[in-house]
Amino acid sequence: MKSPFTLGPFTLENPFILAPMAGITNSPFRRLMREYQSAIVVSELVSANGIEHASHRTLELLKFTEQERRVGLQIFGEDETNLVKACQVVERMGADFVDLNLGCPVPKVVKRGAGSALCRNPIQLGQILTAMVKSVRIPVTIKIRTGWDANSRNALEVVTAARDAGVVWVAIHGRTRAQGYSGNADWEFIGNIKAKAILPIIGNGDIGTPDQAVERYKTYGVDAVMIGRGALRNPFIFEQSAALLEGKQVPSLTVEKIVALLEKQRLYLSQCFEGRGVMLHARKFLAWYSSGYPGSADFRKKVFQISEPDALWEEALNFFTQAMKKRDLSFLDEPFLMGGHG
Repeated sequence: MKSPFTLGPFTLENPFILAPMAGITNSPFRRLMREYQSAIVVSELVSANGIEHASHRTLELLKFTEQERRVGLQIFGEDETNLVKACQVVERMGADFVDLNLGCPVPKVVKRGAGSALCRNPIQLGQILTAMVKSVRIPVTIKIRTGWDANSRNALEVVTAARDAGVVWVAIHGRTRAQGYSGNADWEFIGNIKAKAILPIIGNGDIGTPDQAVERYKTYGVDAVMIGRGALRNPFIFEQSAALLEGKQVPSLTVEKIVALLEKQRLYLSQCFEGRGVMLHARKFLAWYSSGYPGSADFRKKVFQISEPDALWEEALNFFTQAMKKRDLSFLDEPFLMGGHG
């Protein structure tokens, strides 16, 4: 197996990458996942229009730490001028690359012509991508779906337009816009695109275990595998996938590892957010991490009722310490967060 791994201009430790997820891949979580061997991290989608209007909330989403590198900032929008300006802002902020979201299926995004809607016209999209690439020195990447619906799966046309524009890689989520997050990701389709494409292709969709991550990487010949929901169910999935691919012993899940992860995440959240913000994000992640463990339903209720940070984290440590003694890992193979993300 080749090592080190290359993706566009970058050399990576492994081919497993944290997917950008709205409301999830904030700076503390990205930093945490880099420590647990996600080869690259990408921000949640940030509005190019919001950047143009210097929205405080929008600009806060663009912040990152040096520990996250390699890190990309993902933007979305429908206006070429604002997308170009957003690329330049991302470059000035020092990000390693800028990623354009062309996969978001949310109605309020696509109705404006952004997200998945931009891929409906590859020629127009190519013009926008060319302008973006020419406006900055850092790499420009894109994330797409297989197509708008089952009758218009035009990912290959989009990939061709991206190549001609100078985009350095394309990540493909194996569902159409119409599917949202229902059904199964079509990895055969992703593999067929990879076989025909000149650009590096990242595959994405329905990766919940290290075995699945390695199997998809080997079977479909993609340059990397992007993992979303699976990292919320099992935040150690990147280091486990990397070890499995290299034929090394897969690190086991232990109480000590979970305690260490929670302590790090608490610290990183406190360094990035204040008061209410820390609690908001802490509750979300603790609820996601606990899914599938014995007693998780009761724990999640407590998480959203506790108002004091010390009490919240103490409850979390107690829960995972006890739950780890009672469960096996079979729940990690079950579907998770099927309503959305990665």
